[in-house]
Amino acid sequence: MVNTVERLNQFQRSVIIGTVLGDGYLRIVPGRQHAFLEVNHALSQQEYVWWKYQVLEGVRAGAPKVRKGNGRRTAVRFHTKQSEELTEIKSLFYKDSIKIIPKDIQLDPVMLAVWFMDDGSRCRESDVYLNTQQFDTESQLILVEALKKLGLETTLNRDKHYFRIRFLKKSLPKLFALIEQMIIPSMRYKIGLESVETTRRSPTLITLDEDIVRSSQ
Repeated sequence: MVNTVERLNQFQRSVIIGTVLGDGYLRIVPGRQHAFLEVNHALSQQEYVWWKYQVLEGVRAGAPKVRKGNGRRTAVRFHTKQSEELTEIKSLFYKDSIKIIPKDIQLDPVMLAVWFMDDGSRCRESDVYLNTQQFDTESQLILVEALKKLGLETTLNRDKHYFRIRFLKKSLPKLFALIEQMIIPSMRYKIGLESVETTRRSPTLITLDEDIVRSSQ
């Protein structure tokens, strides 16, 4: 087995940060020096898991596997190899094993698209959220400011005992323009577009500035 970990390119780094903002976790196993990323989504989102797996070529470990968790939930997950770069990212996004947001975070469209595929939701046409309930209020306010730098106006919306980020209606066209080309087919319903039936081998073309990343699922 080859244990060499390639350096992350900018696209991969953005996908990882977007994943950490959402449902992903960076962990360090006791006795080990460096962190690895765990990707874990519901079985219904397996296309999305395979997309991440393909993007993270060079740092990924074993292929995604279906696992049953506590209760009735069945998930698909994989993890990356350990790396110094992931340890550095973990040091920015965790304090005492709790996720936080670095004060100087700078978002890009890829981070936002992955974050939205992880945690975005659309209740009605103009009610679009990022489910950020896992973060404390200070971290959420940092995210509000980071989104503003992308031209997106948001506010904190109370969700029972917690808060989440809500996009103002006037910012929705800008939001969808920023992320639409990077939303994989099975996640297009999250931005109000019809989901496209695909298989794991269906190609998805993602463009970021001069870089073109082609993933075959």
